[in-house]
Amino acid sequence: MKNYPNSGFTVWFTGLPGAGKSTLSKMLAERLKQFHLPVQILDGDEVRKRLTKGLGYSHEDREENIRRIAYVAKLLTNIGGITIVAAISPYLNSREEARAEIKDFVEVFVQCPLQMCIQRDPKGLYAKANRGEISNFTGISDPYEPPEKPEIIVRTDEEKPEESLQKILTELVKLKYIPESLI
Repeated sequence: MKNYPNSGFTVWFTGLPGAGKSTLSKMLAERLKQFHLPVQILDGDEVRKRLTKGLGYSHEDREENIRRIAYVAKLLTNIGGITIVAAISPYLNSREEARAEIKDFVEVFVQCPLQMCIQRDPKGLYAKANRGEISNFTGISDPYEPPEKPEIIVRTDEEKPEESLQKILTELVKLKYIPESLI
């Protein structure tokens, strides 16, 4: 183990809006909390309301948003916390900077085809983006750069949430971040 349970780590969920990042991050947090582990979720929507309020959706603002999230994740990780980030984080370079800053970093690519995300559209944002009411919307008018070498890939269009969670837990055991008893 990587000094388990004294060593923190960050699980960084990335993917298109509506892919299932928040759902899976909450499921993972619940599972880890059942074992009394110190877990904190940094959800992109919540972070934007508080920590990065005032930032827009330009390329530069999105990069700054990820820098701030990564900094907080690093602080929590450094004190032995398990930080779960659920943020679109559309740019490869920003995620690589976060990985370099945090060190104990596990990237989870929540892969889901754009059409499925549009069909799900839980917040109605794709519809607004397609009508031109939202500019710089990831997947529509702004690019999403998929990870090149994520530690974990889940396919939310093909897997049930419980299957994706099991895949994540299994890989966290293989990477020696959590003990096998947690799965």
